[in-house]
Amino acid sequence: MAGHSKYKNIMYRKGAQDKKRSATFSKLAREITVAAKTGVPDPDMNARLRAAVNAAKAQSMPKDNIQRSIDKASGADAENYEEIRYEGFGPGGVSLVVEALTDNRNRTATSVRTAFSKNGGNLGASGSVTHGFSRVGLIEYPAAAGDADKVFEAAIEAGAEDVESDEDGHQIWTSVDDLHAVARALEAALGEAESVKLAWRPTTSVDVAEGDAEQLLKLVDALEEDDDVQTVWGNYEMSDAVLEKIG
Repeated sequence: MAGHSKYKNIMYRKGAQDKKRSATFSKLAREITVAAKTGVPDPDMNARLRAAVNAAKAQSMPKDNIQRSIDKASGADAENYEEIRYEGFGPGGVSLVVEALTDNRNRTATSVRTAFSKNGGNLGASGSVTHGFSRVGLIEYPAAAGDADKVFEAAIEAGAEDVESDEDGHQIWTSVDDLHAVARALEAALGEAESVKLAWRPTTSVDVAEGDAEQLLKLVDALEEDDDVQTVWGNYEMSDAVLEKIG
């Protein structure tokens, strides 16, 4: 298992998400509805729904909103959302995977393509980027869950494949098939996770220089601001010095 890492630079930045709480709630609600519709509307019997509800709770989404989103899945007026993945390239040769839930494929494709083209990127064909990523499970805990050694030991016991810890928290990696079994085992040792989800983990990372970093983050922000986009994954890392200069 690996140790310390700056994974927060690789994934979307939580600070940016926190500033858009209403948009975040909208995305969470959409995922809950889709999860409830693709399985039984009971978090205890639907692993994807359980993960979606836990993610919503971690963002302090009101219980009424969560239940309303679950109920919406069985309503006559429930939207039919389609899961779509886009792949592209950003400034500095960075690879990006964009996951979306949409009820209008053409609208979303146009928005994503525009975000790339206006911010120094290029939308690629299917498979142009994901060959450089692994499809895995990701369980996140805040730093308050325990120190790196405690989380590391709990993760080993639970059957995780890798752990990364830093001052912001802990990322615990699993195989896709083991994600929810590991999450349940960890819950007994560490409490409820901040998030449990499938992820795209880069096999190699690109160190982005100051010249490309600001443009790249504008691209990521533009993608995240789209209501249809759920998550943006990338293979980039930025040093603290670069982040301070562009911050």
